[in-house]
Amino acid sequence: MELRQRALEVLCLCDPIHKATAAMQMHQQAAQFAIAPCAPVLEAGIELPGHPQRPALLRHSEVARRSPATLQGRIILMHAIAHIEFNAINLALDAIWRFDDMPAQYYLDWLQVAGEEGKHFLLIRDWLLAQSHDYGDFPAHQGLWTMCEKTAQDVTARMALVPRTLEARGLDATPQIQSKLRQVGTPDALSAVDILDIILREEVGHVAIGNLWYRFLCQRNNLEPQSHYTALAHKYEAPRPRPPFNTRARQAAGFTEEEIAWLEQH
Repeated sequence: MELRQRALEVLCLCDPIHKATAAMQMHQQAAQFAIAPCAPVLEAGIELPGHPQRPALLRHSEVARRSPATLQGRIILMHAIAHIEFNAINLALDAIWRFDDMPAQYYLDWLQVAGEEGKHFLLIRDWLLAQSHDYGDFPAHQGLWTMCEKTAQDVTARMALVPRTLEARGLDATPQIQSKLRQVGTPDALSAVDILDIILREEVGHVAIGNLWYRFLCQRNNLEPQSHYTALAHKYEAPRPRPPFNTRARQAAGFTEEEIAWLEQH
């Protein structure tokens, strides 16, 4: 089997359960894959990523607010997180198939991310099913994939602005969400906290992978990481990370003291 071709095939899948399961299976079979030096050919007329008819995709400002104080609010909140995890599967698969001239470990690292994001999505879907809902029941937005499209021609920008910018925001937000859910204290809220514990722990590793390969690319291209990041964030209009920051998680994910200080000053 060839990894990059298979990643593109799974990226094109529309059924979210099938996609998440296939990503997990790919990760489990990592040792069986060969890795081609060139990206597979995307057939004309194929729209990426494959996605289901539901949820309806709206602008960020049109998506419902997600207060966890009520069961309905918690369901909407967890549905929004499920959509983030579904998009994260797509982002990892796209990083595998699209970019040439990277070391084999780069592709295997993003395969790990794809498999773990698939697991996260299915964990949240099981939680939604337990509340008599399913993925697709509420509208969602495409903020993560929009940045993926913007950075399709530049692997350095992709590493800078998806894992270590957009996904790193989850490191900051998740503890705050967990705190609110613990205050609610109902069994569904506490089970959601447990799921978010798993996600937060593994997302630290995913952001670390982004940091690793961003620094690799900067070194390979003789770029200064912090100044180049600032330039990329401006060029691609990346959202500015806002405090409070989960400094401990960001340090564990490989952010330097200089980078954390830059965040706090901006």
